[in-house]
Amino acid sequence: MKGLLQRVTQARVEVDGKTVGAIDRGLLVLVGIEPEDDQVSADRLLQRILRYRVFSDAEGRMNASLQDVEGGLLLVSQFTLAADTGKGLRPGFSTAAPPARAAELFEYLLGQARERHPQVSSGRFGADMQVHLVNDGPVTFLLEV
Repeated sequence: MKGLLQRVTQARVEVDGKTVGAIDRGLLVLVGIEPEDDQVSADRLLQRILRYRVFSDAEGRMNASLQDVEGGLLLVSQFTLAADTGKGLRPGFSTAAPPARAAELFEYLLGQARERHPQVSSGRFGADMQVHLVNDGPVTFLLEV
């Protein structure tokens, strides 16, 4: 499972011109799910997302987590993160989990996030989404579990 974390001052997801998820300061996380992923992978990724230290502390060092700063979390499914880009000029998607399995794991991840963090929002799985963000820094990390 992959999570592309982006520290943001604000972010929102639109579907058909309507906002379906939005946060202010926090993390936008694009989530890629691979065939071997399971609930253990989702739990581990969530633990890292919530505790990964990407926010500045009092001395200006990246030493505070999303939980420490009480920021928002916006989760967006993105199967293209699981693409095989190793050769050629076109990505292959056989390395992404089948849609039904990916939807199940994304919903599990989202449910667990809502139980463990007070400010959680999401895009809509499988929808054509427009993601708007103001990347703070910019600060972006790829987490893989």
